[in-house]
Amino acid sequence: MRGNQAFHNIGDFQSHIRAASSVPNKKEIAMSEPNAESCSHDCSSCGASCSSRTAPQDMREKPHEGTHIKKVIAIASGKGGVGKSFVTSMLAVLMNRKGYKTAVLDADITGPSVPKAFGLTEKAVGNDSGMYPVMTKNGIGVMSLNLLLEDTTDPVVWRGPVIAGAVKQFWTDVMWGDIDYMFIDMPPGTGDVPLTVFQSIPVDGIIITSSPQELVGMIVEKAVKMAGMMNIPVLGLVENMSYVECPDCGKRIEIFGKSHIDEIAKKHDVKTVCKVPVVPAIASLGDAGKVEELEGPWLDDMAAMIEKL
Repeated sequence: MRGNQAFHNIGDFQSHIRAASSVPNKKEIAMSEPNAESCSHDCSSCGASCSSRTAPQDMREKPHEGTHIKKVIAIASGKGGVGKSFVTSMLAVLMNRKGYKTAVLDADITGPSVPKAFGLTEKAVGNDSGMYPVMTKNGIGVMSLNLLLEDTTDPVVWRGPVIAGAVKQFWTDVMWGDIDYMFIDMPPGTGDVPLTVFQSIPVDGIIITSSPQELVGMIVEKAVKMAGMMNIPVLGLVENMSYVECPDCGKRIEIFGKSHIDEIAKKHDVKTVCKVPVVPAIASLGDAGKVEELEGPWLDDMAAMIEKL
């Protein structure tokens, strides 16, 4: 076994992902109906419409050998820029404070911001057995593409299947160890990567993040409906930037318009709703890489709900 090595080269990592995500070529695809003697039982390289192929298939991947994860919670949003990474990071912090072992899988490959929030500058390392997550100051395991890039400002110009393959490898190839709660920071929207996560990782529930605008509310409903299509329960809704509290009189000012989150929650029978105000400390501590020092009651109800899963 080779000694630990840092994954510095984005080109090598991309080649590795492409190899893992390759599909059979035309010569490998058998288009005839197999008989009992010729069937290889490998449906991925067969075009026949036999009973084995048409039966429901379990596409979930197993985590790395030696990894035991009790609960997996995906933090999703219908669109970007609503504070999903903050919610992901803060929930991991809150559950860590309760004494649980937590981890963050940063599935937002093209916009990875979780390492920045935790102040992580160390590169992830690995060996022939797999990769190790980078640990935060208080012991939260994190894996993100930005922990594998030589320059964190390098853009990730990959196509959807390659990105989805990278996320899958963060689940299968990272030696997470024993984890009570894993939080997945999903990319925004309802495209390739969310679909890959929901199909290949045993997600126990989804928490959807939004902001107050009515347009965002419509997009939130899309995310809720996708969760329903994937038969994954929506555990709660978080409305970020919900209001500003006047420092003099304490009055709540809805600077982005009237909230619709309670209406959406009632419509879809979602029990837990949290509203996060615009607070300068959230931005300043996140920018400084000190999210673990942030104090506030805004997500306490969500953490209490998660603890009961």
